[in-house]
Amino acid sequence: MNHQVNQNGPAIEVRGLSKIFGTFVAVNNISFTVPRGEIFGFLGPNGAGKTTTIRMLLGMLAPTAGTARVIGYDVVKEGDAMRKRIGYMTQKFSLYNDLTVEENLNFYGGVYGVHGQTLQERKEYILKMAGLTGRERELTRNLSGGWKQRLALGVAIIHEPEVLFLDEPTAGVDPISRRAFWELIYDLAEAGTTILVTTHYMDEAEHCQELVFIQRGHLVAQGSPEQVKISQMHGDVIEIDCDNAGLAVPLLRDLNLFAEVALYGALVHVVTDKANEHIPIIKNTLAAHGLDVTSVERIAPSLEDVFISSAREAEKVLGVR
Repeated sequence: MNHQVNQNGPAIEVRGLSKIFGTFVAVNNISFTVPRGEIFGFLGPNGAGKTTTIRMLLGMLAPTAGTARVIGYDVVKEGDAMRKRIGYMTQKFSLYNDLTVEENLNFYGGVYGVHGQTLQERKEYILKMAGLTGRERELTRNLSGGWKQRLALGVAIIHEPEVLFLDEPTAGVDPISRRAFWELIYDLAEAGTTILVTTHYMDEAEHCQELVFIQRGHLVAQGSPEQVKISQMHGDVIEIDCDNAGLAVPLLRDLNLFAEVALYGALVHVVTDKANEHIPIIKNTLAAHGLDVTSVERIAPSLEDVFISSAREAEKVLGVR
């Protein structure tokens, strides 16, 4: 029987998905939809349930409850057919270090049934995309983290998948390689590939068209980065520029007035729902302790502010530490 895939339907459709290991609820009744051709961010701290969810969507792990469809395929009943049309890249980069660049591409081409002229064309495209043209015979173990990462992406898309799953794809690579990698992701999305990416880098999350936040297996926020900021930011963010941020943080925490006080590089961010009342208190407190204050002002929240605020709120609601 030929499976008729609805080309106009969503790329991924998750309804009431749960995964329980013994008494531990790893994923708790989550639902979300990923439209085609979108970069979709799946965010959460380590242990939140991101990888468990991806493994269910790939058909590698059976859900305890709920359903998931990827490009129209039921992930439990039609996993084999689905996997031929999707790509997957993990943070561990599923490359063979003792093979050359070209041997890795040949091997994965074979795994995905890509042969002959098609394989030749795909290899040329990937080598060019990854900047590895001329390094085909180099052993993979000799590549830097950034090159390996791009080769791993190439391997994951050698069969031109419709949906690409990236699980923490930029963990452990330098910022310049991370930026170059994201440019490749944009190019793929523009060409029509749907991309679901898990990350805990908030600057990367800003690049996604749609996001979900997962916390202790629960979805706690969903929407575009801007929508998530509006719906999840509990209070205003005040940014403080002073000559000793490390000392300012405990001083402000000791006031017990603020929902959050956190260090942001050389700056301090304070979350409060009484910004107008608290700005003078902040200035006076820091000045009284001899700190030289350059500025104290309300700013638009970053996704990181929202993430911290959302996680705190979820802990209260979920009754967890």
